[in-house]
Amino acid sequence: MRITAEPVTRLIDELNKLPTIGPKTASRLAFYILRGSKDDAQALAQAILDVKEKIIYCSECYNLTDIDPCAVCASKDRDKSQICVVEEPLDVVALEKTREFTGLYHVLHGHIDPLAGVSPDNLKIRELLDRVRLQEVREIILAMNPNVEGRATASYIHKLLVPLGVSVTTLATGLPVGGDLEYADEVTLSNALKGRRHI
Repeated sequence: MRITAEPVTRLIDELNKLPTIGPKTASRLAFYILRGSKDDAQALAQAILDVKEKIIYCSECYNLTDIDPCAVCASKDRDKSQICVVEEPLDVVALEKTREFTGLYHVLHGHIDPLAGVSPDNLKIRELLDRVRLQEVREIILAMNPNVEGRATASYIHKLLVPLGVSVTTLATGLPVGGDLEYADEVTLSNALKGRRHI
């Protein structure tokens, strides 16, 4: 005998597919949506459709944006001689919260992971090298996640950047090994940016 109506079960199943959302949380969210107004549900559905239809990659840094170039790349107040390389768009959000970094970003969209079938060709590494060759870049900050894959990715990019004569630094210690930038607090990230070192 079915206890929950099929549309509710389907909503729970869809919410359960989201990262960090287990069956209990998915059920709570589904029933929260169910208790809310139809307008609230339509606004949520429209917001989801809008991000799928209107969000693009910036043609310069490959961060998510709804304008091209993105607001950071288009800003006249940013230091165009510094590029901070990160794995994911959420890392840009985390670093921007520190208000310490005033340069530009470059989003790789992942890290090198041969076991998962992710090679350097699957990342935006070639595009980074093109930016360094075409723009007056003085420093590249490799802000990879402090785990095995992040360190391997940073090492690979470092080897490609050395012949281009650009200064290559990495974030200082203090970030937990095996952690993700997006989960680090602003003070830790701020100190890591201030204490970055040459590779």
